[in-house]
Amino acid sequence: MLVRHGETEWSANGRHTGRTDLPLTDEGRRQAKELGSCLEEWTFALVLASPLQRATETCRLAGLGGAMQIRDDLREWDYGEFEGRTTADIRTRRPGWTLWMDGAPGGETADHVGRRADRVIAESRAAPGDVALFAHGHILRVLTARWLDLPPDRGRSFALATATISVLGYERETSVIIRWNVPCR
Repeated sequence: MLVRHGETEWSANGRHTGRTDLPLTDEGRRQAKELGSCLEEWTFALVLASPLQRATETCRLAGLGGAMQIRDDLREWDYGEFEGRTTADIRTRRPGWTLWMDGAPGGETADHVGRRADRVIAESRAAPGDVALFAHGHILRVLTARWLDLPPDRGRSFALATATISVLGYERETSVIIRWNVPCR
């Protein structure tokens, strides 16, 4: 199960938030608590989270903090020089720029993020049951692309809102999306 963290100030206004360690807003904390009620039906063999506080706080408030293990590979995409900027702002100097195809100067490319996602997938597949991953929009989108054996940049095809749950799994031996971008209401 993929769980995107609750709202932060920068997610609310569309700023790229990679390595900046922002807390949840009041709304983000409310969302995280709400996620807990949706997760009650699940039993997880493994709970992994990005080390950034917006992910760990979401995990704790959702009621899984006691089982949480931190994985650096779940950190958000490193946006380098574009950290804290919106896409519209970036495109004033780099028309047509997309994170997925161009990466971020001083940061990561989709392939870099894909390698991290592959390591998380390998660990998740080795777990003896269901796995919960608490992380961020872009890393979870790349992870989904890799789960489906797609190139990392195909993560661009999977919109993912804050405080949502997505479920990856199998249809027989084929990796599939079971649920996507579901808010907990």
